[in-house]
Amino acid sequence: MKTQLLKQSLPDSLSLGIAMIGEKARSAFRESANLHTGAASRHRHSAPPGTPVCCILGASFGTGNLGVSALAASTVASVLSSFPNARVFFLDYGRTSATYQVKHGEGVASVELVNLRFSWRLHLRNNIARLLLTALVLKLVPSNNYRERLIRRNPYLSQIKNADIIGSLAGGDSFSDIYGMRRFFYVALPQLMVLLLDKPLILLPQTLGPFKGLAARTVAGFILRRAEQVYARDAASLDEVRPFLKRNPAKADFSHDMAFMLEPVQPVKLPDWSTNKGQDTPLVGLNVSGLLYGGGYTGNNMFGLKSDYKELVWQIVGHFIDQKGARVVLMPHVFGSADGCESDPAANAAVYRDLGSRYPGKLTVVSEAYNQHEMKYLIGQCDFFLGSRMHACIAALSQGVPAVGLAYSKKFLGVLRTVGAESLVADLREHDAAETIALIDRAYASREEIKSRLTQQMPAIRQAAAGLFARISPGGKSAAMSEIKTRPVPIFNQAKWI
Repeated sequence: MKTQLLKQSLPDSLSLGIAMIGEKARSAFRESANLHTGAASRHRHSAPPGTPVCCILGASFGTGNLGVSALAASTVASVLSSFPNARVFFLDYGRTSATYQVKHGEGVASVELVNLRFSWRLHLRNNIARLLLTALVLKLVPSNNYRERLIRRNPYLSQIKNADIIGSLAGGDSFSDIYGMRRFFYVALPQLMVLLLDKPLILLPQTLGPFKGLAARTVAGFILRRAEQVYARDAASLDEVRPFLKRNPAKADFSHDMAFMLEPVQPVKLPDWSTNKGQDTPLVGLNVSGLLYGGGYTGNNMFGLKSDYKELVWQIVGHFIDQKGARVVLMPHVFGSADGCESDPAANAAVYRDLGSRYPGKLTVVSEAYNQHEMKYLIGQCDFFLGSRMHACIAALSQGVPAVGLAYSKKFLGVLRTVGAESLVADLREHDAAETIALIDRAYASREEIKSRLTQQMPAIRQAAAGLFARISPGGKSAAMSEIKTRPVPIFNQAKWI
């Protein structure tokens, strides 16, 4: 219902434009990453003897979610910074296999997508349910040698068996039932398959939980107890998983969100608003979430926000233009389909349709599609930023741009606390519109001080994220943070922020 209402509220030409943006987003990445798909690229590459092989679950490119793409690109870069000759591949869902040319610090790496299918079509060889059942049956084969031969006959299971390091990102925050059980099993089933094949599984830095239902707690407990190492990107996640790890609490450790280390890349063609910045006119970036604009997946304020999100966005735009004399640019970070509930461009277009004529020359919208590196660069051109997508906020903070997270879940507070920005989170489940605007005002007034602190701290934070795989040896064994000679990252004194 929510997507129908949003779609009906837009002119046909605008709806068509949004659909084109969503498709152009995928095309933009294909062009920037030199994506190759189809049978010709399927599972034909093998690593030379002695070369570490790393498998990454729950992240890839082409989803339209630049946060997931940022995690994927950053994780590849982190692997290759520790193991320059490693072969890296994604094991994730997709209709076809693919090979991506992924930029990293030392150049460009070819990264395959070994595609799984989350479908009722059980006859497909790469159907996750079929593969999971096969792994379970193979677990019962008494002969190790015979079991190994059977695994090697399966092109999908053999990829897992050949991997030295297997890490799961679970989309950054999907290892939880907060988004529903379908999405929980979407990321949990590949992890179960890895464990059934007796391979060490590492949960890479992510938000873990909450696990509210009995089924989610049971499956999550099974995975967490059998994982080789569990990395959380915030303290609340560590608290969430420790009850599952009473026999081995040391396996849970902290590591920064991988996206802090993503490199910005200037687009070939810059938008006019970024090249015509006035020195006396602050540029404020605003990421409007299509998910929140439509009321969540249920269309009925799924996340329990205290104020109407649409009205809050209008107030924020008016506040900065009318009272601060700023220019506001609406910046998407998830490119969904025009009729889907995830589309940031659809929400941005609706805001611009309602307010653009009221603020000519003062309100603009990002209408082109950019990949994660390019969007990070554009966010970095802002003087101040507000975002309802957490990785849009990370893109700002990691470049020293003061940013307020307009939060709908615990992940914002947890992750921003790790970089000393706890007071820059406006939890929309707890703050009404007036309280949110007041928090934003305090942050805006302190933006120069915040920028200075971020600029000082971010190099160490990026270095810590880049060094994650230095803590992991081929074979999946992981060292505790205290065993790695890295400089600890101080947390800011919260009282000095705003």
